[in-house]
Amino acid sequence: MAAIDEYITTIIDRGAYEAHADGSAAVEAHHLLLAIAAGPESPAHQVLASAGLDRDAIRDALDREFEHSLSAAGVSLAAFDLPRPSKAAERPSHLGASARLALERGFASIPRRRDLRPAHLLLGILEAQVGTVPRALTLAGADRAALVTQVRQALAEDGGTP
Repeated sequence: MAAIDEYITTIIDRGAYEAHADGSAAVEAHHLLLAIAAGPESPAHQVLASAGLDRDAIRDALDREFEHSLSAAGVSLAAFDLPRPSKAAERPSHLGASARLALERGFASIPRRRDLRPAHLLLGILEAQVGTVPRALTLAGADRAALVTQVRQALAEDGGTP
């Protein structure tokens, strides 16, 4: 198995762990983002770390995004003493739409499969224009455009020009 295949498998497996802990039925893009932040050292991991986005910071941003989304619908978490979500009965074994789209965007950014690098996965996640990840990163005060630029620079240095 090529190193990139091992990396993607590791991130998807860690994403499944994150989804399971969330009680989610599928692995979504935000689970992959958490996995990259908590995962093995890579240029993608370094870009997130340099922006102060470790796993805990991303988890906090995702929690704030959830609360913010509920408040937009007129529901206040402060009004209820809700427990954390229960773990799903089993680890999800499939990718949700946002994760599939993130992978597709990352893979589409390269002309040849052999050019694929770990940072392409992060690029695919960060290039989403709508959804949980962009909202959470905005609430965390992260500059998504600057992150995309940093990922592209890391790719150029790593020989995986997008």
